[in-house]
Amino acid sequence: MTAVAEIMDYDEVLRRFDPVLGLEVHVELSTATKMFCGCANEFGAEPNSRVCPVCLGMPGALPVVNGTAVESAIRIGLALDCQVAEWCRFARKNYFYPDMPKNFQTSQYDEPIVFDGGLDIVLDDGEVFRVGIERAHMEEDTGKSLHVGGATGRIHGAEHSLLDYNRAGVPLIEIVTKPITGAGERAPEVARAYVTALRDLLRSMGVSDVRMDQGSLRCDANVSLSPKGSGEFGTRTETKNVNSFRSIERAVRFEMRRQASLLVNGSEVVQETRHFDESSGETSSGRRKEEAEDYRYFPEPDLVPIAPSREWVEQLRGTLPEMPWERRRRVQEQWGLSDEELRDLVNASALDLVAATVDAGAPPSEARSWWVAYLSQRANERGVELAELSVTPAQVARVIELVAEGKLTHKLARQVVDGVLEDRGDPDEVIAADGIEVVSDDSSLQAAVDEALAAQPDAAEKIRGGKVQAAGAIVGAVMKATQGQADAKRVRELVLAACGQQ
Repeated sequence: MTAVAEIMDYDEVLRRFDPVLGLEVHVELSTATKMFCGCANEFGAEPNSRVCPVCLGMPGALPVVNGTAVESAIRIGLALDCQVAEWCRFARKNYFYPDMPKNFQTSQYDEPIVFDGGLDIVLDDGEVFRVGIERAHMEEDTGKSLHVGGATGRIHGAEHSLLDYNRAGVPLIEIVTKPITGAGERAPEVARAYVTALRDLLRSMGVSDVRMDQGSLRCDANVSLSPKGSGEFGTRTETKNVNSFRSIERAVRFEMRRQASLLVNGSEVVQETRHFDESSGETSSGRRKEEAEDYRYFPEPDLVPIAPSREWVEQLRGTLPEMPWERRRRVQEQWGLSDEELRDLVNASALDLVAATVDAGAPPSEARSWWVAYLSQRANERGVELAELSVTPAQVARVIELVAEGKLTHKLARQVVDGVLEDRGDPDEVIAADGIEVVSDDSSLQAAVDEALAAQPDAAEKIRGGKVQAAGAIVGAVMKATQGQADAKRVRELVLAACGQQ
């Protein structure tokens, strides 16, 4: 592998070459059963406990197509502005690998169910870039290999391997872009934004949980370089199974720099698969990339072709939800958000959570502040996605309500939310268990104010002289004395009154 020190500077790459991308996104569908059998489609089950003769490829076992998976494929195609084939069929993709028990994968080759579409993506500065969709086809997932004893988790250097066939036969949709040209310096950003937008779209449709950490959404990033202005495609590499949005951007950028370094030094780019290393940010060689003919595709003899009627397609079109970009425009108008505020919500993956909190009765500004600021910080500390926090939008809305009613200060509200995050119950249960309440009795507050004024005579004198900003120090002292349980606004009123400023 080319060392990082030897690869070309990114700006120099752009001066010499035009990048060309191709993104292949594999999406596991959230169907109840697998693609061609009745085994449960369930993540995390005991290894090899969700298998049967069909998905294990036993002799004589016959597949049956999952109708819900076909519906999901058509709906995905419609959402991506694709044409739906009037007739298509499955094919056998022949290759041997231990995690493919049949020694072939049932897929679609030259007759995909949907084709020729596109997805408009919004880049960080608001620019819209259209990514063309070549096709989206149905297939089955492979099993999973676990290589034990090596340093990298790959087969090279491993002492032995374990195989789990639970995933074999899980319904997959592979969405393949047309060559992405014209992105220039923004090519890595375009790759990240496209997969992010696709993830949001699929999640809004309910066809997949699109969990990259669990492998239900995986991206293969194809990268090649053309000499500047030539329009000729170079030799591409395919970085396999990149498993985060940030890593997609990093992998594309590294491959552009690595390939450019090879080309200017008179070397050739090898058409191959590559692996991305999260820790180093580099790609490494995998295996030489096969061509389609190497797989010896031929029509699957055990499955009949699929011919969706136009009436059925239109019925499925009617089931499409509001598209994420349409929803964002509506929400932006309703909540009065700037473009930057909306981007912050989207980048934090907080839009759905904020919307649900608003639906539970919270003002949009308060809901947005909680999720984008405090709760995002807590998620980062725990190393989890925002939606994985053990607090619900309804619970956040309840905390916001208690603050509005004066029953919690903002400091106390954060304590309550922390209690919820620790799985200690709903907000009201945490409040009752910890005895959290706002000190609102004026006599108790007045005593604390008098004590703080006596302890800071200089500040008291400034307030009496008209420098009311000095009241902040007194308010802070009272809040500290009451362990944050006082109403800061009321404390300030009492401070000013005691100093003759009201």
